Amino acid sequence: MSVLTYPEAAVIGALQGFSELFPISSLGHSVLLPALIGGSWAHDLNVSRAESPYLAFIVGLHVATAAALIVFFWRDWIRIVRGLLTSIRDRRVENSDQRLAWMLVLATIPVGITGLLLEHTFRTTLSKPTATSAFLALNGVILLGAEQLRRRSLATSREIQPDQVDRLAAGTAAGGTVVLDEREISVESDRAISKMPMKRAVLIGSAQIAALCPGISRSGVTMSTGLLRGLSHEDAARFSFLLATPVILAAGLLKIPDLTGSLGKGIHGQILVGSLLSFVTAYLSVRFLTKWFQFRSLRPFGIYSLIVGLGCLFYFI
Repeated sequence: MSVLTYPEAAVIGALQGFSELFPISSLGHSVLLPALIGGSWAHDLNVSRAESPYLAFIVGLHVATAAALIVFFWRDWIRIVRGLLTSIRDRRVENSDQRLAWMLVLATIPVGITGLLLEHTFRTTLSKPTATSAFLALNGVILLGAEQLRRRSLATSREIQPDQVDRLAAGTAAGGTVVLDEREISVESDRAISKMPMKRAVLIGSAQIAALCPGISRSGVTMSTGLLRGLSHEDAARFSFLLATPVILAAGLLKIPDLTGSLGKGIHGQILVGSLLSFVTAYLSVRFLTKWFQFRSLRPFGIYSLIVGLGCLFYFI
């Protein structure tokens, strides 16, 4: 009987932390890479196989990724949790922190319920290389489509030429860039996000349901929906990362029995190695992406998803 090896654990652990936050689908890559390598990798890292140790391994990676997000946004989460507690205590919503806290709670409910009911079905039925390739290509179409629609909307509303839109959408003005302190940026971003109608926040959070399909990126669909509902790239990315934290953490914690039970026997060392690498790459990824989306768009990730998805689809067919 084949077991999860340390090289497999290291590669998939690093890949999980990296691709979970980049809008290119971590689950999609976790399905496609082992299938492309083949051999023991395809057997050991088959997410749809029943009673696979890989399922316990993924639990550790999810917890590690969520931990990286909490560490990176720890000041923000203190404000948000404090806002939620004071709102419950006083039975009212008065400031941006309280409103953002309730946005995150309500926006997480749809994907939480759907995940509990359908995650197993989606994983066992759709986590095949061919289907995953098609979904990854679709992910690219979603990202590119959202950018194109936003670009047209900005061009129309601002009455500017299309070639000027990219700079405006990226936050530059008159050839110069305003640089703020990171803490000031996060507070201002949260204030902007909290001004959204609650229904719009729930709609953006509900978009995460699409990410149950392997190949569709959680951050990609939430950012795309946010852009189409009027958020800037920076605010859409921030809201996406805040939304992802409780979802990823809950997905890991709910399956802790897999980690401590029979599925995790004999691979605790591999889980530790993979989780450490997942934590590091997730932390570096979110640090990079929060800066990237201050001035850049989803297009490079859309192009990557479309090319890799179509390439893998033709290969597996």
